[in-house]
Amino acid sequence: MAGSLNKVLLIGRLGADPEIKQMVNGKSVARLSLATSQSWKDKNTGEKKEKTEWHRIVVFNEGLVNVVQQYLKKGAQVYVEGQLSTRKWRDEQSGQDKYSTEILIQGYNSSLTMLGGANQNNVGSQDSKQNFDDSATHDQSGLDDDIPF
Repeated sequence: MAGSLNKVLLIGRLGADPEIKQMVNGKSVARLSLATSQSWKDKNTGEKKEKTEWHRIVVFNEGLVNVVQQYLKKGAQVYVEGQLSTRKWRDEQSGQDKYSTEILIQGYNSSLTMLGGANQNNVGSQDSKQNFDDSATHDQSGLDDDIPF
């Protein structure tokens, strides 16, 4: 469909250390659990309220997977640009179809930027000289999940 856009921009903190797995094709993939929060003051009670959303980030770019594995830990603040994707999988215990919505970091128009601290780094951005472009068709069947994470 011409004129459409699938782009997600998030700034948040990792809720766990990154998980690195091998796909069926032998390439590595990194999974991140990213928390974004908003806070406000309740008008009626004056009480401070907070809501946290959890996002699944999947990094397919091999160069970025290596950086994620080496530098990112639970609590790290990151900025991600990626593409929203929903995939279907079968729960082996119940036999029911389930769905996971994830932000994919792949190709040239995705990025992961580490924020805060002395390790400020921008890896895999659009203007990066290193080409992290993977094919658009990934074999995601190699991602054996225990969803929810």
